[in-house]
Amino acid sequence: MSEVAATGISVLLVDDHPIVRQGYRRVLESQGDLHVVAEADNAADAYSAFKTHDPDVIVMDISMPGASGLEAIRNIRARSPRARILVFTMHNEAVLVKAAFNAGASGFVTKSSEPSAVVNAIRSVARGERAMSDDIAHILAEDSLSSGSALDQLGEREIEILRQFAGGATTEQIATQLNLSVKTVQNYHYLIKSKTGARTDAQLVRLAATCGLTRI
Repeated sequence: MSEVAATGISVLLVDDHPIVRQGYRRVLESQGDLHVVAEADNAADAYSAFKTHDPDVIVMDISMPGASGLEAIRNIRARSPRARILVFTMHNEAVLVKAAFNAGASGFVTKSSEPSAVVNAIRSVARGERAMSDDIAHILAEDSLSSGSALDQLGEREIEILRQFAGGATTEQIATQLNLSVKTVQNYHYLIKSKTGARTDAQLVRLAATCGLTRI
């Protein structure tokens, strides 16, 4: 990674909506110290761009076609444990926020936040700090006082598989997206049911929808 203090902060923008990337490229580059060095619109391209450009901060959406930002976070952090990733998404469900942090994200900001919140979060993450928008901090505080979610027992990979399954992906499609064998995905499917207590696939989909992983 580059020397942040000397050259500013290099940023990789990852979002499947070109208009969002264009808008936030303008916002970030207007700051003077933030430089967008690359963009990507899916998890695989995000990983490739990270390897090529080694940015100081990756600004990553969670919801993208195919493998999600959660999978990209896992892969990038596996390659470089020091990678600094800020999730920037419309989602504010506690289960996804916790999954993102568990996967290795350094910060989480919702798209309903003011542009200044994103800018400040990028600078905080670049310094090695954890950053959250106010609504995410509030949601996590509320979640800590509640009995939790039925998905709290699931790991990040299990949440990603459940998200894709609930979204209508087949076992074969999930296996391809995550570079797993069909048998491994089937085993995960069984474990997810066991951990959540869901007896049928329909119950799994309803649970995923309740926790914000998909819409019915």
